[in-house]
Amino acid sequence: MSFASPSHSHLPVPQLGVHRVPGGVTVAVFAAHATSVEFCLIDPVDPGSAGFEDTNTQVTRHNVESESGKQSYTERRFSLSHHTLGVWHDFVPDVPAGALYGFRVNGPWNPAQGLRHNPAKLLTDPYARGLTGTLDFGPHTYGQETDWDTENPRSVVGDAYGPADSRDSLGHTPLSVVVEDADVPDFDAERPYIPWSDTVIYEAHVKGLTALHPDIPEELRGTYAAIGHPAIIEHLKSLGVTTLELLPIHAFTSEPHLFDKELVNYWGYNTLGFFAPHEAYASPAARAGGAQKIIDEVRTMVSALHQAGIEVILDVVYNHTAEGGLAGQHLSFKGLDNTSYYLHDGGTPARYADVTGCGNTLDFRRPKVVQLALDSMRYWLTQIGVDGFRMDLAVTLGRDTEGFNPDHPFLVALQTDPVISRAKLIAEPWDVGPGGWQTGRFPAPLAEWNDRYRDTIRGFWLRDAAAAAHGQPGSGVRELATRLSGSVDLFGHTDPPLMRGPGASINFVTAHDGFTAADLVAYDHKHNEANGEESRDGTNNNRSWNHGVEGPLNEEDPWHVIAPMRRRSIRNLLATLVFSAGVPMLTAGDEVGRSQHGNNNPYCQDNDISWMSWHLSEWRLDLKATVTRLLELRRELPALRVPEFFSGQPLPHDEDHQPDLAWYGADGLRLTVEQWNDPSTRAFQMFRRGRVAEDTGDGDPHVLLIFNGQLSPATLHLPVDDNSTRTWQLVWDSQWENPDEDVPADKFPAGTAVSLEELSLQMYIANAPSVRDAESTH
Repeated sequence: MSFASPSHSHLPVPQLGVHRVPGGVTVAVFAAHATSVEFCLIDPVDPGSAGFEDTNTQVTRHNVESESGKQSYTERRFSLSHHTLGVWHDFVPDVPAGALYGFRVNGPWNPAQGLRHNPAKLLTDPYARGLTGTLDFGPHTYGQETDWDTENPRSVVGDAYGPADSRDSLGHTPLSVVVEDADVPDFDAERPYIPWSDTVIYEAHVKGLTALHPDIPEELRGTYAAIGHPAIIEHLKSLGVTTLELLPIHAFTSEPHLFDKELVNYWGYNTLGFFAPHEAYASPAARAGGAQKIIDEVRTMVSALHQAGIEVILDVVYNHTAEGGLAGQHLSFKGLDNTSYYLHDGGTPARYADVTGCGNTLDFRRPKVVQLALDSMRYWLTQIGVDGFRMDLAVTLGRDTEGFNPDHPFLVALQTDPVISRAKLIAEPWDVGPGGWQTGRFPAPLAEWNDRYRDTIRGFWLRDAAAAAHGQPGSGVRELATRLSGSVDLFGHTDPPLMRGPGASINFVTAHDGFTAADLVAYDHKHNEANGEESRDGTNNNRSWNHGVEGPLNEEDPWHVIAPMRRRSIRNLLATLVFSAGVPMLTAGDEVGRSQHGNNNPYCQDNDISWMSWHLSEWRLDLKATVTRLLELRRELPALRVPEFFSGQPLPHDEDHQPDLAWYGADGLRLTVEQWNDPSTRAFQMFRRGRVAEDTGDGDPHVLLIFNGQLSPATLHLPVDDNSTRTWQLVWDSQWENPDEDVPADKFPAGTAVSLEELSLQMYIANAPSVRDAESTH
């Protein structure tokens, strides 16, 4: 159905996507190289119904046999009449909420020039706020001619530069869904707005966190409703988590190579739609109610977390899409405007420049790609209510013609947009392209995942300890001290200097990719056989230590004697994380010793390899209690939550000889230059002064962290200079299996000799004196 001849007009362009207005919908889609675009309304019908009798020749019936079974559809096509600055747009009457739709795009098919228009392929709307249906992996879903591989019946083969495929993809790909622009709550009024210095991030997967929880109704497990369930909220609150970071919940698909192996994409880093929630994470009731109910369920989840004082950050994947490489599937962007959406290398024939390792890369040199990401972020902030984003492979989002640019328009927009700039923004500061490692170079207000922190902490407690067990030297404490104190070397280079503070550093020792904390201490090598790639996938740079035996231990096994040391090593890692300056990020399950059985890349494991078990043995309950206590100490002690970088100078209320941060050796004296540079230095002390003046009556404790990274017990003397004359009390020791056992009440004066077991960490505090005594002691 056509309302007018297509024209290059200069009408105001409506907002991209499909939006309900009185009498119908506005439709707008970017397809700059197309010669025409059709908006297609799709209606499923009973495949067993009588022959099609409608005399309206503008309606087409499709009988489809797909991997999901037989289905019939009717399709009504509307040619979009207006073409303004690359955007095709129109008003289409009488389109209700819940209507299913897609686009067909006419234009040249010339893959050698990067042009891949094929009207036989029904394309999803990049701005669709609902997507429904499953994706097949057969020849119908490819733009070029392909066929099933005779040697591998679950794979297709074909020439990426071959002729256009004439088979219709309707019924083989997801459909876009029209939703209402509904009134939403005042999210700003309910947001917790946790300062970075108080933030504790918990990285989790919607299904992995909830699939096995016994207190969640079975029909809700693995869903958005489960994340908002009181059982999950109570777990997060009791731990001390302030901010939940969810692995991708944008609509995503699996990849053909996983279909070939009869696996699925579990993590979700393969986005098809940047506005639509992933349908499979909705409860059965929400799925039955359609896209609007799914959106409502996500909003309800966010609101429930907000009411508990917990922020919600989404892991977002704006760097690539689910369409794969040149030979990949033809689902949306590739058919709308391949050369505008995807980064090409400039060669002939046209090839993608893949800096993501995922087959394609969205081209952030293009304004419409930048707009897509910004519009998506605004939508999730203002219409769903989330509090921020962790941007996957964020270097890709800041690449221009010369490489990564901290002043890239997208990054400038994040700083200046009145909505987005107020959100919590986190960059994964690398990709796989040239100059891909950029940790520390993103502009404020972005924080960044600090991989140098991860590697250093693992190195000190695990890799160096393993080396020492074989008589090899370690790496000393210089870099460790830098990471413990906020990584000023990475994040302090601003104009003026030091503006970003330690909050720019997202500290982590584990994440979704890589070993869990329990596996870091149980495996020297990855064991990814279940992924079907003969363990070629996943990093080899694990910096782990199995403590002498690879894998799990049985209680009857004589090697079980190393189990206590493994558990202590977990406590060392997590305590170091919590006590460091910066923002700690816990991976879901580390607090209860979750294992992935040595798999350090379970992106395709939607099973108990990835799911969190809630049936906890005694040592796992002890570990949970330990993490709870560690986060409690962090909340209680301002010296652990510094908003600015340490200066090595006195705080305003302190005296000239009392720096805010000081380092001591085993003898209780300041570390010497020789000790700093000696790789055998493995026992040392970190002194942080309280942040509040004592004479106010509210002076907070000084904090002393004592590290013994040696393979033998050590005796250290508490600092003996005049930094403080307060007495010290031991409040936590990584030797303790449970934080509530054997906590001494003794007070120790400066210079007291204290003992630490091998590979252990202690925390002491020195409480402020009473106001009466404040003038005589510091």
